[in-house]
Amino acid sequence: MTAPGGPTAGPEASPVCVRHPDRPTALACTRCGRPACPDCLRPAPVGAHCVDCIAEANRAAAATRPRTVAGGPARTDARPVVTTTLIAVNLVVFVLTALSAGSVWTNYASPWVEATWLVPADVAAGQWWRLVTAGFLHIGPLHVAVNMFALWVLGRDLELVLGRLRFSLLYGVSLLGSSVAVVLLGEPFRPVAGASGAVFGLMGALLVVLRRLRMNQGPALLTIGINVVLSFTIPGLSLLGHLGGLVTGVLVAVVLVHGPARSRPAAGLLAVGGIVVVLVVLVVVRSLALVG
Repeated sequence: MTAPGGPTAGPEASPVCVRHPDRPTALACTRCGRPACPDCLRPAPVGAHCVDCIAEANRAAAATRPRTVAGGPARTDARPVVTTTLIAVNLVVFVLTALSAGSVWTNYASPWVEATWLVPADVAAGQWWRLVTAGFLHIGPLHVAVNMFALWVLGRDLELVLGRLRFSLLYGVSLLGSSVAVVLLGEPFRPVAGASGAVFGLMGALLVVLRRLRMNQGPALLTIGINVVLSFTIPGLSLLGHLGGLVTGVLVAVVLVHGPARSRPAAGLLAVGGIVVVLVVLVVVRSLALVG
């Protein structure tokens, strides 16, 4: 005889993997309890977790991970790696130019210096590398010592607050902004060199960060004021380079540390990219004017 609903059902079917319905399995995730095949399971302290549970756990961990004021991941390692590397590169370049020139005091006689320092007319002629290389050149031991001391004092704290990636961008774009100011408004054939433009960018960024964190800005303002006055009064210093770096550093810091918390990490990086594009366009326009 047959029942009204059809033949009597057979034994209960074996469970199948939730991600691969064609794979019967006797295994299951110890976190969610769903059946899973060996390819979809990963060893855990207790049992095994499926890849979906692992992905969910990683997303939750990322959402609760401590972040810097600029939205980057906060590091437990507080060593100023980028700052130390920048100082080392500047010192190595100085030593190489001194060896090439045969003198520490007149290292500017090195042919490497003449080929890499910033001359607006040379940039207009297509030697764009000078926009960056000039920021790693120094004329004499006092010049490099002062700039590297300032880089250490400012950089080690800003790198910790902003994170390594964003601090690197701040330094590099400030250096570029300093060079662009010299190309736009400087004398076409006057050479300029030094990391002080990027250092001024760090000064401006420090002021923005202190304001964002609601900390005392007095010492930073005093330091910036003194250095701007010295730029006006001491012969040989590039006022344009200093002011260009300062303004660029302020702009970069503003876009990095302000804005909605959720979109700040990506939006800040995109805004920094926009600043770089504007600086490049300005150099192109000025170059066309100089060669025309």
